[in-house]
Amino acid sequence: MSDLWPFPSARNLAASCVLLAVTSGFAPPIQAEEALVTAPYSVLRQELDAKLDFETLPRRPEPGIPLEAAMREGHAWLGERLAGQQVTGHPHDTLSGTPRAPLAIRPGPPGANLSVAQHRGFGSNALFPLGPAGFPALEARGEGSVAILFDHGQRALGLRIHSDYAAPLGGASSPGTLTIAFFRRDGVRIGQIRRQLATGITDLGFRRAGGIADIAAITVTNDDPGGIALDDILYQTAPMAF
Repeated sequence: MSDLWPFPSARNLAASCVLLAVTSGFAPPIQAEEALVTAPYSVLRQELDAKLDFETLPRRPEPGIPLEAAMREGHAWLGERLAGQQVTGHPHDTLSGTPRAPLAIRPGPPGANLSVAQHRGFGSNALFPLGPAGFPALEARGEGSVAILFDHGQRALGLRIHSDYAAPLGGASSPGTLTIAFFRRDGVRIGQIRRQLATGITDLGFRRAGGIADIAAITVTNDDPGGIALDDILYQTAPMAF
C-alpha cells in the first residue's frame, strides 16, 4: 500500500473517490491540483511514447560503469539530487531541503553518484543509485538517491524497481520501502508516495489528477537492505500533444 502526502482538507470529495478506487487501502481526500493517483504500468507503457532504459551504454556486469557527472538520457537529465537539496544518511541516502528554481540536476561526489550495469533480474542495463560506501562496493549499489529532471512537464510516469532477489532457502532480510517525490519546475513539491517493496521487480505507474502536465522532476530514495535498481522509466516527449 502506498501513502500519499500532503493531506489537505476533505472538501474535494471527487478527488478522494478517484484515489480510493486505485489504492488498496484508505487514504484521506486530497486536492485535485496536488493529487497523484496510481495507474497500471502496462497501461502507461501503451500510452507514453518514450522510456529511459540505459541501453545506450555498454553492457557491463556489476559493478558496471560509474557515472561521475549528471547523465543525459533521452529527454531527461539524471543525477543524485536536485539543486538546493542536501544528502545525508548511511548506508542509504536521505534527501532534505527545498529544490531551487529553475530546477537543475546535481551529481553526487566521486564514486557516490550513479552507475549503470547489466542486471540479471531485468535482463538488461539498469541504473544503480550509489550510496555513501562508494563505487564499486557492493553495499553502495542501489543505496543512493536519484533525481530525474524531464525536458517537458509530465502528466503520467512509470518505472520498474528491482529491490532484491528472493533467497532460495529463506532467511533474507525483509524488503524495504521506496519513496518518490514529485516536483513542479518552480521547485514546489506536488506530492510524495511511499511504497512497500517486494523482492524482485515492482512495476509502478502514476498519474497527475486532472491530467495536469506539471511533473518536472522526481527524486527516488529507498531503505531496502539490498538496495534498488531502476529500469524502463516511462514518460512523454511532448506531453501537451496528447
